[in-house]
Amino acid sequence: MAAAGRLSFSNITALAPMVRVGTLPMRLLALDYGADVVYCEELIDIKMAKCQRVVNDVLETVDFVAPDERVMFRTCEREKGRVVFQMGTADPERALVVARLVEPDVAAIDVNMGCPKEYSTKGGMGAALLSDPDKIEAILRKLVAGVSIPITCKIRILPSLDETVSLVQRIEQTGVAAVAVHGRLKDERPRHPLHLDYIQAAAGAVSIPVIANGGSLDLVKTNKDIEDFRRTSGASSVMLARAAMWNASVFRAGGPLPLETVMEDYLKHAIRYNNHAFNTKYCLCQMLRDKVESPLGRRVQAAQTSAEISEALGLQEFYQQTQDKLQARRDAAHRGGAPERLVMDGDVTTMVVRFERREYPPHITPKMFLLEWSRKEKLQQPLYETVQRSQDRSFQSIVTVEGKRYRSTLWEKSKKFAEQAAAVVFLRVRGVPEGRIGEEDSGLVCKRKREGQPDRGAGEEDSNKRRVFEAQRETRSGKSQGVSV
Repeated sequence: MAAAGRLSFSNITALAPMVRVGTLPMRLLALDYGADVVYCEELIDIKMAKCQRVVNDVLETVDFVAPDERVMFRTCEREKGRVVFQMGTADPERALVVARLVEPDVAAIDVNMGCPKEYSTKGGMGAALLSDPDKIEAILRKLVAGVSIPITCKIRILPSLDETVSLVQRIEQTGVAAVAVHGRLKDERPRHPLHLDYIQAAAGAVSIPVIANGGSLDLVKTNKDIEDFRRTSGASSVMLARAAMWNASVFRAGGPLPLETVMEDYLKHAIRYNNHAFNTKYCLCQMLRDKVESPLGRRVQAAQTSAEISEALGLQEFYQQTQDKLQARRDAAHRGGAPERLVMDGDVTTMVVRFERREYPPHITPKMFLLEWSRKEKLQQPLYETVQRSQDRSFQSIVTVEGKRYRSTLWEKSKKFAEQAAAVVFLRVRGVPEGRIGEEDSGLVCKRKREGQPDRGAGEEDSNKRRVFEAQRETRSGKSQGVSV
């Protein structure tokens, strides 16, 4: 029996992991129609290890963002307890790094051991792992021991029934919560018949749930077929790929919906969560199948933006209303009208903050305002501790003020920016001005500093030093009209 709060893989119907299809809109659509569990598309460990976890307050999502600003994985509260993160990996240590990165935001982690495509197998991942059971065991044991959420894997069958059963039994011994079995060899394609007897043998050989996969073309065409597939395969659960891609209402107990309705429901999720237009278009074309050359199909194919796709499906009004809502959130956040969420990480107060140089005058920084505030309050100078992340050499800093610690959850490209972000967190938590453009003058930083002029002394220099400084400044100004700083 599953522990409280842990995802169970017994007697479930799942959306299978599908490259370019299993993004957030399709996962939410499957949940809308009755899927119990949804898998994301396979995401490669090397790329994910470089990502930053970003809370997107505008979209109300958690985004994992690559150094090039591409969103590799996006999730939301709606699917948190039911989304499985599928990883492509051939390295136990790197797999664990990624698993711990996404662990707070997903319900389980699956290792892809079945994809036969070159983009997966060329790095020893996917179906390439089937020929290296020692590595399979090493990866799964490392993950099971290293994270608190369930670990699963998805395999294809091996050339013989005995080999397949032996592999599934070895996988069970690693402590995984379930194993999905696609009943085809790694060299076989959807046109080849499903080896149902292999799934039956695997299910009968282990005590963990076996999830049957591969029945979309021949065995599952409607919702009532799902239970038949489960029963005849002997499996605990069923996972659907192409049947769900073609019409996700296959999960709907009340029967299928017209394709146009499914496409509209999908597009609404894509618009709401700012899905990339080319990904949205790809998924819609997969739904259209042999109707892709119909008038609707031609309109979808011709569309290049989300606005144009919305127009093709008659959802212009929904698109515009959603854009207006999202823009209102952006504006509120920019004005400071939407307070950032504070999260305690041990004894450190954290906030999602990125230091944007363009938001401050040339000679003003949050660190400067924090230092002046500390002097005004007669406190010790703020103390910064900065660390660098090895995988992408990004920086994160903690600032200590009055014995309390503050940092941003985001990683910055330089040590200086990381310290500025930490200062911003403290200033916003305490409601202290930070010097942004358009901010009312607080008087914290004197005019001379605001204008970028040298500090004449804050009462610490005597009058002789001040006179020397002024004389030197006048001499310099007579020689040059510019100052290099």
